[in-house]
Amino acid sequence: MQNFESLKNTVISGDVRHVFSQIPDYFVQTIITSPPYFGHRKYSGEESSQCEIGRESNLEEYIQNLTECFDLLKPKLKNNGLLWLNLGDTYRNQELLGVPWRVAFALQDQGWILRSDIIWKKNNAMPSSVKNRPTTEHEYIFLFSKTKDYFYDSDAIREPHVTFSDKSQMKGGRKHFGQRNGTPEKGKNSGNSNLHNSRWDQAFHPNGRNKRTIWEIPLSKFKDAHFAVYPEKLVEICLLASTKSNDFVLDPFTGSGTTGVVAKKNNRNFIGIELVEKYQKMAQKRIDETHYQTELFMLQST
Repeated sequence: MQNFESLKNTVISGDVRHVFSQIPDYFVQTIITSPPYFGHRKYSGEESSQCEIGRESNLEEYIQNLTECFDLLKPKLKNNGLLWLNLGDTYRNQELLGVPWRVAFALQDQGWILRSDIIWKKNNAMPSSVKNRPTTEHEYIFLFSKTKDYFYDSDAIREPHVTFSDKSQMKGGRKHFGQRNGTPEKGKNSGNSNLHNSRWDQAFHPNGRNKRTIWEIPLSKFKDAHFAVYPEKLVEICLLASTKSNDFVLDPFTGSGTTGVVAKKNNRNFIGIELVEKYQKMAQKRIDETHYQTELFMLQST
């Protein structure tokens, strides 16, 4: 079997549609990525970069190009692997195009299984001068699988329980806690001895509730990139839910390298692909530095 150690923590330079074959089949446990959004920004400074995804003349071509990329990458993903896809929307001629959902439906048509849509609420979203509609402060993250039997670690990303906390929306809910017979004797909880013996705490997972589909995470900045990058916390949730230690993570639109940085901080292996040379170099430098710092910390800890 060919040795693919050289792929570890490497950002491949090129268009994913041209370099995907460098990655072996059934090699990657998860894909976490945020492709260029349709019509938002030109990342390459070259006037002739018509092949750059996101700079297509029409939405149909953009969707076709993205679906082609993920069709080519699908064989690289293990059968129990997952794809996390972050996309923002676009306005044209004062009309919202619905780009994320159009892409999601196109991927479904190509055989991907859509398991969840997640709202990324950016509580530090950029101010907007728009006055004839609400200001946008969210983007979508779609969770896709190749098959119905996939790896997903719900315990790794549990969040704090809200019931009985100050954030509880249950009318009178907190007053039931610790009070015998403080729960209804009929209904779905009838017969649950924990609840009826004033032990509601034992009916909840000790590490928190299952992750919800609205994630409040602020935008991040990286000093060498002149644009907002998606935050490490967002990547970390996806990573921990869909990989184990030493698994391979792929980002085919690496950008500034955030996915790779988070992968290295969490003892995962990373493979990136980046079209624009200056970002490929930037991402590789970040990942190399993170890898060095992580190795140094482990040595100092032993």
